Amino acid sequence: MNQINDLRSALELLRNLPGQLAETDVPVDPMAELAGVYRYVGAGGTVMRPTKEGPAMIFNNIKGHPGARIAIGLLASRDRVAALFGCKPQQLSRTLLEAVEHPIPPVLTAKVPPCQQVVHLASDPDFDLRTLIPAPTNTPVDAGPYLTLGMCYATHPDTGESDVTIHRMCILGRDELSIFFTPGIRHIGAMALRAEELGRPLPISISIGVDPVIEISSCFEPPTTPLGFDELSIAGALRGEPVQMCRCLTVEEKAIANAEYVLEGEIIPGVRVTEDCNTHTGYAMPEFPGYTGPSSSECCLIKVKAVTHRENPIMQTCIGPSEEHVSMTGICTEASILAMAEKAMPGKLTNICCPSSGGGKYMAVLQFKKSVPSDEGRQRQAALLAFAAFSELKHVFLVDEDVDCFDMKDVFWAMSTRFQADQDVIAIPGVRCHPLDPSNDPGFSPSIRDHGIACKAIFDCTVPYDQKARFKRAEFLEVDPSRWLEKTAGSPQWQEVKACVQND
Repeated sequence: MNQINDLRSALELLRNLPGQLAETDVPVDPMAELAGVYRYVGAGGTVMRPTKEGPAMIFNNIKGHPGARIAIGLLASRDRVAALFGCKPQQLSRTLLEAVEHPIPPVLTAKVPPCQQVVHLASDPDFDLRTLIPAPTNTPVDAGPYLTLGMCYATHPDTGESDVTIHRMCILGRDELSIFFTPGIRHIGAMALRAEELGRPLPISISIGVDPVIEISSCFEPPTTPLGFDELSIAGALRGEPVQMCRCLTVEEKAIANAEYVLEGEIIPGVRVTEDCNTHTGYAMPEFPGYTGPSSSECCLIKVKAVTHRENPIMQTCIGPSEEHVSMTGICTEASILAMAEKAMPGKLTNICCPSSGGGKYMAVLQFKKSVPSDEGRQRQAALLAFAAFSELKHVFLVDEDVDCFDMKDVFWAMSTRFQADQDVIAIPGVRCHPLDPSNDPGFSPSIRDHGIACKAIFDCTVPYDQKARFKRAEFLEVDPSRWLEKTAGSPQWQEVKACVQND
């Protein structure tokens, strides 16, 4: 595999993989049209049907932004993510977990970084984020142009420990961004609150267009990565070398040296802004559950001091409800649950999938192996561990080791033939979950006391240990089908068959 250390080398790898990258020179409007195109081409996830999983895309002709390019959907396929990681799709969560356990911290480069080849200062008379950054809107009612894949990097004012996370940020004016912090979850939100208590701004860098392993690593949350754990060290472990950082030019912070764009700025203390202050639509942007989120009036304000970028930079963006979000958050969720389960019951949780239908956050399918009679009941303990590992998880499906946890058709087959609702649904009411699920609200159910609280549930679709002999799946003769399919070699169907044989 080619060595990947930035967005460009990742795109070059995809160019050499059949059907994984599409490129167009046809003019496209970044205001809703670009996302509207990709919705049909490759978004997948919880985007409204019809949609599908397809190639990543590069748009080379962006209306209103001469010379700009936009890449979208880089991670909108588990197979594509696996290719970028250099492993099989079923091994992604374990590969990520191994990196968490053997981190390689980032280092500061002494060289002039690629991200500072071109410099625009906010003090320049023609400085304007709206023209410098080709940030799209996903829908016609979005609050404004959003940075959806900005790697926010900041340092805690007390401890000096740094962290990287992704937040939605809306361009409000020539040098202003709103930034939304989900209450009680993200580390940089805690840093900003502490800086506000001290009455001082929080320096921040926003790196856009980076090595894909950085984008996925940045989505880890506590308890796997507690406050003070720099997720860039996970990306370093995945590549076997430290992530290169550089010093910002206008604020006391660092940025990712190989990024396409870097925005340098400060989170201003004591200021709250409304995301749709320019459009007044009442909406923010489409979020991962598949709904367009309401505009928040409690966003912090970032005052941008500079924009630096590579020559001929590539803007990177994503659609909120797409398969790309599932890849970024879901694989991290899988790794977090695996870590918790391995410590409590080594070897019992054989695999895990956080599927598209849950947006990578709300649903997990746990593949559990019952080897001895005393394993009965431990599968439900594994589900409880999953809830502890990831607080935003809402539903856990438990399946046996003969069920493909990555195939929801197989999961629902198990639910149809190995599940009885009166015995196998375990409801856990009154647990804090996620505010973007519109059903987590007192208006939806009188049992919910506050917005963001849910009744979580376990769906145990495993066979009781003493009944396993009655539930043995039909076994077919093991063969290599390639001899019978030689005439179709190279076709998409052939590739699917070949992949199945290799995975087995």
